[in-house]
Amino acid sequence: MLLAVFVGLLAVLFGASPAQAHNVLTGSDPADGAELAQAPEAVRLTFLANLSQEQTELGVTGPDGAAASTGAPVVDGKAVSVPFRPGPAGEYTVDYNVLSTDGHWVKGTLTFTLTVGVESTADPSPTGAPSPTVAEPTPEATPAPTPQATSSTESTPWWPWLVGAVVLLVAVAAGAFFVRRRTT
Repeated sequence: MLLAVFVGLLAVLFGASPAQAHNVLTGSDPADGAELAQAPEAVRLTFLANLSQEQTELGVTGPDGAAASTGAPVVDGKAVSVPFRPGPAGEYTVDYNVLSTDGHWVKGTLTFTLTVGVESTADPSPTGAPSPTVAEPTPEATPAPTPQATSSTESTPWWPWLVGAVVLLVAVAAGAFFVRRRTT
């Protein structure tokens, strides 16, 4: 009987945990840390679970601090993409924020580098000097409240589960001991 309780406890403990409800980034195009000589048309992230169009945020920022994504993110099942507008050579930052099925927001950041920049055609200067108005201000999206936001690099701590399992196992063993003692 004690063995059956122990096996059941292990199945509950290791069979499903709250962390399994968190969505996780499984891939990106361009890949995190990639160096590209040619700019992609879009930035695409793929996750472990399906995404909700209304509860998914994705943005790209260029090395000059200007928005490098154009348009709203488009969700397709487990993937989300946003059109990419290349700018100067340098490191581009991709920020995402997605809602997991357990109600927790998962935030993360990845980067890629363009080794060849694209000249801006927004307001060419007659002297050939860069125009100070190249960077267009982007309206800030109002993010949904994220009181329990977690980073994709963080995970639910395992030690409370271990302590709980040990306490439960001791309680079951003690109960079995006392029940067996009373019957003898």
